Amino acid sequence: MFDLPINGGVRDLPAQKVSKRKEEYQSRINQALAVLNEVAQDNTTPRNIRRAAKDAADALQGTEHSLGVRASNAIAILDEISQDPNMPAYTRVKLWNVASILEAIKD
Repeated sequence: MFDLPINGGVRDLPAQKVSKRKEEYQSRINQALAVLNEVAQDNTTPRNIRRAAKDAADALQGTEHSLGVRASNAIAILDEISQDPNMPAYTRVKLWNVASILEAIKD
């Protein structure tokens, strides 16, 4: 039969899953931050939309909440601004993509 290792084996599996999930979530946040910073610095985008992108990036970088709460706060900011009729179509698509990336982050 098979012998299962005691140290570094099955008993450590939940901790490994949590660590791997946090790494994946942090990677998603980094992707989202890259796009949000790009939008925030785009001079062809209206000022209020650039400000919302910066606010969403700030919400993601905060440390007082969990990753899931930070992602939800950023999504709420992006959802609110996504209905702005002055938003260029290419910016709207970028922000929708950011929201899609962040939706996978859960507590």
